[in-house]
Amino acid sequence: MNIFRINTTAYAEEDFFLQTDLSEQQIVDIIYPIVLDERNENLDYNNDDLVYALELAYPNAIVEHLTEIETITI
Repeated sequence: MNIFRINTTAYAEEDFFLQTDLSEQQIVDIIYPIVLDERNENLDYNNDDLVYALELAYPNAIVEHLTEIETITI
């Protein structure tokens, strides 16, 4: 299981985290074409749309959308 920070824009506040058993390549294979379409002004999406696309592509995978990660300060 991994946690990935997904960054698709120049704005850090639009980043999100995925806790998943998918590989980096599996994630990129699904998300990149969507992001590219938006950059070419053919499509609008939000982070929930990206997570949903991953869930559709890999229905048996664990894909949890996290907006922040808890910090433990010791």
